[in-house]
Amino acid sequence: MLKEVIATRFIAPLREGGSLPGLVEADDLGRYVLKFTGAGQGRKTLVAEVVCGELARRLGLRIPRLVTVELDADLGLGEPDQEVQSLLRSSGGTNLGMDFLSGALGFDPLAFRVDPREAGRIVWFDALVNNVDRSWRNPNLLMWHGELWLVDHGATMIWHHNWPGVQASAARAYDASDHALARFAPDVAAAATELAPQVTEELLADVTAQIPEVWLAGEPGFGTPDELRQAYARPLLARAAAIHDRIQGLT
Repeated sequence: MLKEVIATRFIAPLREGGSLPGLVEADDLGRYVLKFTGAGQGRKTLVAEVVCGELARRLGLRIPRLVTVELDADLGLGEPDQEVQSLLRSSGGTNLGMDFLSGALGFDPLAFRVDPREAGRIVWFDALVNNVDRSWRNPNLLMWHGELWLVDHGATMIWHHNWPGVQASAARAYDASDHALARFAPDVAAAATELAPQVTEELLADVTAQIPEVWLAGEPGFGTPDELRQAYARPLLARAAAIHDRIQGLT
């Protein structure tokens, strides 16, 4: 399971993200970018962050370490921004944190080079999870200590917003024409050869086991959290086998 920490200090809101994450300090003295259960996108965004982040890590991609953060709803009472106060009050309990990469730079495809192998691995992974939020407009990539790190996977696996239509949704092609790394001749075929065999039932069971049960409870159509975990795994397993043939928009 993800490491559990307790937020001890709310440092500042981070207004770069649409979900208004915040920077917090925890009882392990670490600093984390906190994504709130009370944000407008809801707990499914956090589930997507866990599934995609932990899957990417197991496939060898660089992802800031994820933790669960227990938040006291009164922690931000001294925060002068009423919007932030409201978000903190509505997010008491288990939230998601990721290591704060101090000094990281936002990726600019005009300023940095990415080799075709690494670009291919990232594009293939984004196709697998149907990441619609890694475009040149909003790369959701960071450069830290000279290496490329992936962040922000809340806008992935759109099929989990409509479980009855999951099969049709997960079978769709992936449009990579606006992908932030499309200009770097991503070697998707090599990535598929390397990564697809690693996406097994066992791997996905391990990944989905990292989702906090409280974020899975009460989902309509599912009797138990484990049934929902299996529902997350199935489309990813099927998609891994053939998604490289359905990536569109690369020249």
